[in-house]
Amino acid sequence: MSSKGRVTISHIKAMKRRGEPITMITAYDYPSARLVEDAEVPMILVGDTLGMVVLGYDTTLPVTMDDMLHHVKAVVRGTEKTLVVADMPFMSYQSGPEEALRNAGRFMQEGGAQAVKLEGGVTVAETVRKIVDAGIPVMGHVGLTPQSVHQVGGWKVQGKGPRDAVRVMNDALALEQAGAFSVVLELVPTPLATLISKRLRVPTIGIGAGPGCDGQVQVFHDLLGLYGDFVPKHTRQYAQVGNVIRSAIAQYRADVEAGRFPTEEQSFGMDESALAELLTTDDADDATEPRPNGRRVPVHLSIPSVPPR
Repeated sequence: MSSKGRVTISHIKAMKRRGEPITMITAYDYPSARLVEDAEVPMILVGDTLGMVVLGYDTTLPVTMDDMLHHVKAVVRGTEKTLVVADMPFMSYQSGPEEALRNAGRFMQEGGAQAVKLEGGVTVAETVRKIVDAGIPVMGHVGLTPQSVHQVGGWKVQGKGPRDAVRVMNDALALEQAGAFSVVLELVPTPLATLISKRLRVPTIGIGAGPGCDGQVQVFHDLLGLYGDFVPKHTRQYAQVGNVIRSAIAQYRADVEAGRFPTEEQSFGMDESALAELLTTDDADDATEPRPNGRRVPVHLSIPSVPPR
């Protein structure tokens, strides 16, 4: 990671030229961004996957620009050196280059991101070029494009057959020619991803595309095992954080129910004379009144007046 200021797209391109593997991971909020930067990961993707792993949707399609901006801002606040890439959500760029440029500009101006990512190849090349020409770095994304999951028929590997392989290759080349500084290859067969990585001058970032890519990206929650009900084939879980969190919360509940928390160590005292004043009443018998639940509570306390400052 750069020792001065943020990592730039020039740093990322130079890593490919030097043959240095590039690490990227998603983050969606301030604490996860802090942790990723502490681990010296050079790039963070604020992915529209937040719709699934943070907001609880079944797909990324419901995610809006407002959703993305909210999370991009938090991630940017949690970083100082990491290059932050903002994922352009569904229908934020598909309606045409002008709308795409406006929304990409919002990510830079309002969100503080250093680059944007959008899905598609040949069909979005004109849009990518317009955004790049405006001075906004663009990361491309080909292979499986989750925003088109209904069109491609589900979460399937792309490029296994000859015709599909040529399509994925052409999409990646079109993005490079349009000015993209890197290209994500998602769920692409390893031999094809390796060939694309060799042909492109810009870095490829794989997710489910094998070790032949110039870099790798994974989803924060998948990597750390925050959810145990589904583990993608392309993910290696480096921890079972979900189990640790569930165990800690269960122990907290048990301690509260058993009276073991809080203890004096987690509590605060007060001046005894102030407490004595609060406990003083004019008439202990008259100072209480019945409530519907049968309990009696004080209705008059002798509390000294506090002079105005």
